[in-house]
Amino acid sequence: PVVSRPDDSPKILVVDDSVDGAEMLATALSAKGYDTRVAHDAAVALRIAANFRPDVALLDIGLPVMDGYELASHVRADARLADIPIVMITSRVGEKHRARAIEIGVNDYLGKPYQENQLLDAIEPLVEARRREVS
Repeated sequence: PVVSRPDDSPKILVVDDSVDGAEMLATALSAKGYDTRVAHDAAVALRIAANFRPDVALLDIGLPVMDGYELASHVRADARLADIPIVMITSRVGEKHRARAIEIGVNDYLGKPYQENQLLDAIEPLVEARRREVS
């Protein structure tokens, strides 16, 4: 769902092929004051990112057609999007998966399941840093 907030609310893009998981995450973030958008595949995510300009993008790795690694690589290669902080949220918790994500330029990596406070601890400093850069 699109949950609009005042213009100064931090903006989060949630990208997950699990409709229920993405909606639950977006709802939880909205309750914390974040303006959220949801995409269930990479193509939609790239369109939303270009228009919405999120302060942070939360990406699942297991996406259809283009996985989260490829999506993160596209974001990093696009001059308009390259500065968007990315947090991978995935059930793939092996070190090789984390290492690949960090190599691409992902800012943080959370394994599922995670606690809400872990997610907020990952998001908040990225939002604050981005807000300082943009202003």
